[in-house]
Amino acid sequence: MRTPQSHTPREKVLAEIRQRPDAGTRPAPETSAAGAATMRVVGAAAIALAASLLIENAVVLAGAPSYGAPIKEVLAYHAEHRGSVAIAVGLQALYLPLLLGFLTGLHGVVGRRGGAGVDWSRLAVAAGASFSAVFAVYAVLWDGVVLSAGNLAEPSPEFALAWHMHAAAFALALPALGTTFIAAALATHAIRLTPRWQLLVGVAGGGLLLAAGAANLEIADGSALLFVGVPGYFAWMVWLLGTGVRLVSGRDRDEGGAEVAHAGEDSVEGRLVESWAA
Repeated sequence: MRTPQSHTPREKVLAEIRQRPDAGTRPAPETSAAGAATMRVVGAAAIALAASLLIENAVVLAGAPSYGAPIKEVLAYHAEHRGSVAIAVGLQALYLPLLLGFLTGLHGVVGRRGGAGVDWSRLAVAAGASFSAVFAVYAVLWDGVVLSAGNLAEPSPEFALAWHMHAAAFALALPALGTTFIAAALATHAIRLTPRWQLLVGVAGGGLLLAAGAANLEIADGSALLFVGVPGYFAWMVWLLGTGVRLVSGRDRDEGGAEVAHAGEDSVEGRLVESWAA
């Protein structure tokens, strides 16, 4: 019969865990070789997304007319810069599968960790799919604008309508992107993949995108309210780059920004698992 002073190995490990300062927290699960490879692929997709957006906005679309520009200026630009628009639309065609692949892969990473982040990652996938559908319409309408511009000497009512619908599609895509941004930021923060500053960037940037998208009709008519969402759009690029780097490097962070140890053979939790198995 066991005396009150005796302890099994399992009880000793449990007592050691209770005495630790972080006894109330759950350690990050051990990442397998396959899981680490998946994280690197998802991170590479995020970095590629950020790079494609940066190239499109900083290089290809430099000097493009705003949605509030005179329609003659819009016609002249698209007639003279068909090649630039073709590159931009091609990057957008690449952007969509990268986005869906990143969000699906991120959902898998979050799902392996469990917790509240799973629900947020589901929302990010659903919102990302909605954004992709609307953004595809936006790109197709832009094709129509540039093709029409090559055959017109003066703007026609049909050309103006296509341009306004192109603007409306972009504005309608903003709230879907904002929802994707916020949900992804909450999901990654819930599993301690990203630090607090990235959560704040995600919530603030996504909120700006949601606010701009609410003015869909005004933006389609050329309103400057579109620029409310511009900081959120660039915040999305920054967040993608930061998250991609963390996924590729395999770094996790706690609330204070410190490294989070994974449970393994040398950890207290690992020894507890071994004692249970024995």
